[in-house]
Amino acid sequence: MSGLPTEKKTDERNESATMLILMKPQATAEQIYRIKEKIDAMGYEAHEIPGATRIAIGITGNEESLLPDAFMYLDGVEEAVPVTKPYKLVGRHGKVGDTVIAIDGVAIGGKELVIMAGPCSVESREQLSATARAVKNAGATVLRGGAFKPRTSPYAFQGLKEQGLMLLQEARRETGLKIVTEVKDIRTLGAVNAATDILQIGARNMSNFSLLEAVGELRTPILLKRGISATLEELLMAAEYIVARGNTNVILCERGIRTFEPSTRFTLDLNAVPMLKKQSHLPVIVDPSHGIGIADGVPAMAMAAIAAGADGLIVEVHPDPATAKSDGGQSLKPETFATLMDRLRMLAPCVDRTLTKGNSI
Repeated sequence: MSGLPTEKKTDERNESATMLILMKPQATAEQIYRIKEKIDAMGYEAHEIPGATRIAIGITGNEESLLPDAFMYLDGVEEAVPVTKPYKLVGRHGKVGDTVIAIDGVAIGGKELVIMAGPCSVESREQLSATARAVKNAGATVLRGGAFKPRTSPYAFQGLKEQGLMLLQEARRETGLKIVTEVKDIRTLGAVNAATDILQIGARNMSNFSLLEAVGELRTPILLKRGISATLEELLMAAEYIVARGNTNVILCERGIRTFEPSTRFTLDLNAVPMLKKQSHLPVIVDPSHGIGIADGVPAMAMAAIAAGADGLIVEVHPDPATAKSDGGQSLKPETFATLMDRLRMLAPCVDRTLTKGNSI
């Protein structure tokens, strides 16, 4: 360690030593490079974290903790902060301000609420086109739809797979909506990534660490859903796997957890929204459809999520829920979704947010 002062790790939950270097707003690229070079030379890993006004550099790796004195007096450094949380890079301590993920005109985590909507599964060209047009007209900016569907039963509809990806791309060209779809494994990651704007990691895969590492190598935005029995810390640690590999474009999603209550599909944990906002700089959206699992309860949960501080929603919409091949019982009809969007526009200013009107196509 070149004679630099160190101290032994005392918190056994920390899997690696860590520190956050906050650079001065006027720090030069050369100064930032020199800090990262020093970190590498000491046997640690440097993670550059961009902010609105300055750069932060997260330090992970090695088996010993660092002292702030190792960096405090270097050119360009404003502060060196030891980090005790197990999530090093996604924590609120890791960045000044909130992360806003921009996708060609859609900003997730900013003042404008982002509504993602569409069917659970892509079933046909007609079904997807009708749904895409309806949610676009109502004001959604992202179309959701599953092409590869990991299901509880191996006999349930597993999606149209590559054909579903093709239909999603057609709908994007037709409507201008961005696309979010689920990736279920590394084998199909390349094909799904090439077809979408946002990759969804479903609740079943939240702890699929090989898949998390693989999407961390990309720069495609990742919608990371909370596992059905996962704590908030476990969700943030899953996000850490992605960010530690270099992909800082992560959106956290609360989608309901399994409890002892049998009257709903899951229990939508709206406590998660303010708690995640307090603990992390990443944007947070809510899935009220899976959270309650009952269509007529979705609007109330959607309104409550926005009131709780969510940056957006992901909602299941189907032109004929009674015939849906998956999740029909929690899918809104297009007209019900349009009414919900009108109500959300009235609510948005009350929580200092905005929601634009839909664009007819």
